[in-house]
Amino acid sequence: MNLFTRAASLRRPAPPTAPAPAPQLAPEPPVFPPRAGMPDPALAGLTGEWIIDPAHSRIGFSVRHAMVTTVRGAFTEYESRLHFDGRDPSRLRAEIVMSTGSVDTGVEQRDAHLVGRDFLDARNYPQMRFVSTTVQLLGSDVYRMTGDLTIKRTTRPVELDLTYIGHVTDPFGMQRVGFDGTTTINRTEWGLTYSQKLAEGGAMVSEKVRLQFDIAAIRADHA
Repeated sequence: MNLFTRAASLRRPAPPTAPAPAPQLAPEPPVFPPRAGMPDPALAGLTGEWIIDPAHSRIGFSVRHAMVTTVRGAFTEYESRLHFDGRDPSRLRAEIVMSTGSVDTGVEQRDAHLVGRDFLDARNYPQMRFVSTTVQLLGSDVYRMTGDLTIKRTTRPVELDLTYIGHVTDPFGMQRVGFDGTTTINRTEWGLTYSQKLAEGGAMVSEKVRLQFDIAAIRADHA
């Protein structure tokens, strides 16, 4: 008997060699989305004074009429002054003065009623005014502007949701910037209390009025 061969067959196999540890890689830096409420650095160059271009803007309103339709109109005469700060949106300021006698809804008889004593009373109150007080940046292009709205010598705060549309240099070399803003008010809070009831019990003219600011502004020095 070959003892050497038998011993070899009974020999316990050597334990397997542990694999070499994998090299440790440096962790990748976390990727963060842009912070909400931070201004776009590209807007810094827009800082300055601007005025609304009436030829390409609309300061309008809409109101439910007879509970089944919506009447839309606009103020065709107004003056404005805007200060835009691309680095610090909280310093954005706006003032718009509208002529109450410039209401245009496309129907002469209705316009005469709106500028009369039942509503705006343009003879005694020829202007209405919006002046911003604070501005908050909600997103990269969305602002919330709080301001004072004055109608018939009554001043109350309103919140305007404002969206930055963009900016461009037109073929004439003028810099233009665009904003859209909306707010809804209860007209009775400003003394516009005219109320005529329908046979069904509803109001002929809704108390809620939606104000719309479709703004195209140009730099004041260009204007």
